[in-house]
Amino acid sequence: MTIASQKMTLEEYLNYDDGTDNCYELENGKLVAMPPESELNRRIATFLFAYFLQQGIPSYRLTMKTEIVVSGSQATTRFPDLIILSEELATALKGARISTITLDMPPPLLVVEVVSPGQEKRDYRYKRSEYAARGIAEYWIVDPMQQKLTLLEWVEGLYEEKVYQGDSSIASPLIGVLNLTTSQILAEQ
Repeated sequence: MTIASQKMTLEEYLNYDDGTDNCYELENGKLVAMPPESELNRRIATFLFAYFLQQGIPSYRLTMKTEIVVSGSQATTRFPDLIILSEELATALKGARISTITLDMPPPLLVVEVVSPGQEKRDYRYKRSEYAARGIAEYWIVDPMQQKLTLLEWVEGLYEEKVYQGDSSIASPLIGVLNLTTSQILAEQ
């Protein structure tokens, strides 16, 4: 739900405080209220967080509730369900006033979005192009409704897509072949 019709700059948005605990994204300069996270999305993101920890990714390089600025001309920000940071990006965020990955910082290595009902266009279309423009090396779209995981790998300026369903092991270009399947991820339902 768009809050105000007047457009905000990125700086205005990053300093915005309405005195509530409401979460907002900025879409093309407009403040948009984010609905509360579904329990299913939270469980899937938490499962993947724990899985990546088990794979040896340090906790300071895994983050939830970190915002990423994805566009410069019409300011847009996103709150992915889970992000894997590079060492350089983790260092850049250390001690930051707010947990926001700005355009002057390196992009995350991997972003995970869990699709919510009615939000398919946002995750498959809009965020795909925004994350591609930001140069994010790997983007996972976990879709509980369609029972699949779409892995997008950044190759020569475009995302190449691989879809995983059922008990096929996920092969991450970033992390390697995982002892992880879509069925295991979606078992969190």
